[in-house]
Amino acid sequence: MSFTRRHAAGAVFLAASLSSMIFAAPSYAAEKVTVGSKIDTEGALLGNMIVLLLRNKGLDVVSKVQLGNTKIVRTALIAGEIDIYPEYTGNAGFFFSMDSDPLWKDAHKAWEKAHELDLQKNKLVWLAPAPADNTWAIAVRKDLADKNKLKTLDDFAAWVKGGGQVKLAGSAEFVESAAALPAFQKAYGFELKSDQLLVFSGGDTAATEKAAADGTSGVNAAMAYGTDGAIAALNLVVLSDPRNVQPVYQPAPVVRQEVLDRAPAIKDALEPVFATLTLETLQGLNAKIAVEGQDAGQVAKAYLTEKGFLK
Repeated sequence: MSFTRRHAAGAVFLAASLSSMIFAAPSYAAEKVTVGSKIDTEGALLGNMIVLLLRNKGLDVVSKVQLGNTKIVRTALIAGEIDIYPEYTGNAGFFFSMDSDPLWKDAHKAWEKAHELDLQKNKLVWLAPAPADNTWAIAVRKDLADKNKLKTLDDFAAWVKGGGQVKLAGSAEFVESAAALPAFQKAYGFELKSDQLLVFSGGDTAATEKAAADGTSGVNAAMAYGTDGAIAALNLVVLSDPRNVQPVYQPAPVVRQEVLDRAPAIKDALEPVFATLTLETLQGLNAKIAVEGQDAGQVAKAYLTEKGFLK
């Protein structure tokens, strides 16, 4: 924050000016920042991290964590009703009606384009994202992955084509949408027959992942989202997507430029923390909330304290 001052000639005016400077000096404690997040588990986790980190920097934080779905939270940010929330880079493709552009499948290009478009149109700044990718994925049981050395979808495709006994649980959308399972099959050159699929009417990954973990109807693979908390708890492994079939959905704080200009400590507080949020880290933290039933705020605080970001 910058200030324009006039010099006074007399001692009285100088004293008054100095007093004014003392009270007008920028103070992060006086800055109010409203933090929002989406209503899901990861939204609660990341939102609480942002709240704790900004309060630790002396900012006056208003928490609106778990405010609502993407549309509600995004609209609130643009309207200035909240100042910051965690979003996913791939969603910028939908925000700007260019989701078919292949650039969203490149992590760095996706973040750069999201940053560029939102800054120009909405005066919103995308801070550096986490390395984790919360996109559509295929997960398999860990015993199956270990036995058949399945780490990537290339490995999975080779195994399927070699006669591997696979049965995958997925939603109707995942199985039928050209951007989901058909896109994986086309890129990696494998095909699952109808008797190798268990199709759920809903899109809840918790159900598909549990089916794989329990072996329901012979299921040993499942539709998943990369950072789902149940994955680690259910002893599943997410297969990596080296051909970048899916858009990249890396979580990143998005903040109003006006607020960041006023309190640049926001960037310093958040970016080092988000840099530590790998796929495995978010899976583990999400599991503490979604599977173990721990409070999202307490999980966030414990992680930040353990890593030395909070005292």
